[in-house]
Amino acid sequence: MALIKSISGIRGTIGGEVGEALTPLDVVKFAAAFGTWVLQTTNNNNIVIGRDARLSGDMVNRLVVATLQGLGINVIDLGLSTTPTVEMAVPAKKAGGGIILTASHNPKQWNALKLLNQHGEFINDQEGKLVLELAEKESFQFAEVTKLGKYTQSDKFLKRHIKAILDLPLVDAEAIKAANFKIVVDAVNSCGGFAVPQLLEALGVTQIEKLYCEPDGNFPHNPEPLPENLGEISRMMEKGKFDLGIVVDPDVDRLALVNEDGSMFGEEYTLVAVSDYVLQNTPGNTVSNLSSTRALRDVTEKSGGTYFASAVGEVNVVNMMKAQNAVIGGEGNGGIIYPELHYGRDALVGIALFLTHLAKSGLSISRLRAKYPNYYISKNKIELTPDIDVDAVLAKVQKQYAKQPINTIDGVKIEFDREWVHLRKSNTEPIIRIYAESDSLSTADHLANKIIGDIKDIISDKE
Repeated sequence: MALIKSISGIRGTIGGEVGEALTPLDVVKFAAAFGTWVLQTTNNNNIVIGRDARLSGDMVNRLVVATLQGLGINVIDLGLSTTPTVEMAVPAKKAGGGIILTASHNPKQWNALKLLNQHGEFINDQEGKLVLELAEKESFQFAEVTKLGKYTQSDKFLKRHIKAILDLPLVDAEAIKAANFKIVVDAVNSCGGFAVPQLLEALGVTQIEKLYCEPDGNFPHNPEPLPENLGEISRMMEKGKFDLGIVVDPDVDRLALVNEDGSMFGEEYTLVAVSDYVLQNTPGNTVSNLSSTRALRDVTEKSGGTYFASAVGEVNVVNMMKAQNAVIGGEGNGGIIYPELHYGRDALVGIALFLTHLAKSGLSISRLRAKYPNYYISKNKIELTPDIDVDAVLAKVQKQYAKQPINTIDGVKIEFDREWVHLRKSNTEPIIRIYAESDSLSTADHLANKIIGDIKDIISDKE
């Protein structure tokens, strides 16, 4: 059982003891805290909600709706929906905030409340702390019987979301239609199962093979779109009957692509390829987080723009994008943020921009991938005992490599010419994550292991 309270929301496993898992009482407490925060800070008593298709979604949805109504808040329920659709609906409905009921890429036993401000963007650190405080104190004032909130349902927003994508100047539905792509879609039996095919049909794609597109929440494999979880779509692609494969996570904010030969395009390279297309047409700056591939920097500088790295987390990427007026940004996990549409990770706009890029290039997807510089990321972690001062360990590593360029906005990132290593402490467990990137996986592994050795030496010296 697990319950993780963070500034961006609350997530946990279903079932177990109160305060130790995402039980009904925990759902009510945190929904009440967020509803109270919205009322106090916006003087707006409307909240938009939507959910992915996971098995606990209906139960959690009913708990959240009733709690918000009890506070006197009007609830606009989008039902089964994608995260980016809910994000766009919040300002469209002039609501005070939004709640997305999804544990994103986590397995089916997990669920979560992801919290949005009145702009349809994730709440920031300061706002999140206020919500957690309200939950801790349980300082809620519920409405009298004549002032209970109203409940309405709406299924119009996915169509509006898709229309907004088609209206973007850089999305060329005619070029996509002319390319006559044959596409396989793996939507892990969640909301991408209806959202992605609807988008593809609107873009003129007529040959769509649906793999796990029944939104019943029975995830047929681990829902995180990593290569080790995508064996079935890879084998389908190997047969040579399709041009590309599209994979999304349960709430459709992450996009992974599969080449025509069954090999992986690379989740890190979803953002690289889409950014390349955007930069060709609208030169400017880009942003990704510190743990994302250097390839985005290469592509950006080649087009005459400047690349900026933010702290890890969507809200940090968005804040940096606004500060640097970036034309495109996101995270290396397949999260595309295209501000021309909205400031949120959106697999649907990523698909439309990528297919336009692919169609106009005239290349196969594997040949398009070959255009970009090859980097490999080694992802590792080192577990520590709770008594170890992680910040002190990171400070010693920083001192040891003081001659190298170092970024400390989120942990410690050390640059070595065209290689880097990024060390971050976890907010929820006593571990340090160590990511390293180089032009070969063996070199990236070697670099990561060198830093892991340094950390172990620092710890043993303390002992």
